[in-house]
Amino acid sequence: MKTIASVVEHYIKTKPFLLTALSQGIINLTSLARVMMPELEQDLGKDVRQGAVVMALKRLSEELDFRVNHKIIKVVKKLGEITVRSNLSDYTFIISDTILEKQASLLADIKDLSEFFYTSSRGVNETNIVLSSSLESYVEKHFVGERLLQKMDNLASISVKLPHENFGTSGVYYYIFQRLAWEGVVINEVISTTNEFTIIVSEEEVDVAFKVIKDLRHT
Repeated sequence: MKTIASVVEHYIKTKPFLLTALSQGIINLTSLARVMMPELEQDLGKDVRQGAVVMALKRLSEELDFRVNHKIIKVVKKLGEITVRSNLSDYTFIISDTILEKQASLLADIKDLSEFFYTSSRGVNETNIVLSSSLESYVEKHFVGERLLQKMDNLASISVKLPHENFGTSGVYYYIFQRLAWEGVVINEVISTTNEFTIIVSEEEVDVAFKVIKDLRHT
């Protein structure tokens, strides 16, 4: 059976930015209730009192403040080393029968060039390679015959070490990426391991992205 509390919670949970703002107590509940009422009444099939919606929002915001924020904030306050690299290029190739062989030959060729940046990821249909732009000639040499879908230049990476508590804590990545989205940062790529993630952004936005992530420690 649907209740006001259940439909209010469903409404909020389907709007991630609204959910976070509510958990932070930065929304006027009366104004929000007024906006929500037409949809809630349609969902419930009956008239709804604005005061009842406000009370449901108040209870939900108190629960969210504990349920959403406290565990996540404990993790982000312990963010470790943040490393920034600039002058990167991002290649996206269609996966082929020879792509792994080409990648292996590239790695063999640059394995002693420790001062350069290199990372890659593989999806179902695409392989992505991000590396220092000065290594462009190596990619052109080893990936002859492969189908290049996209190449982006003038990029930068921000690598972040996460505390071990991030494992098993839901919402950590959402919390970080939401803050970046609020600042209008466009993330070109995300590469992650268990306790580390790297985002690729344009060099124009790297300073803003770095500040957002660094400031999370003082949330």
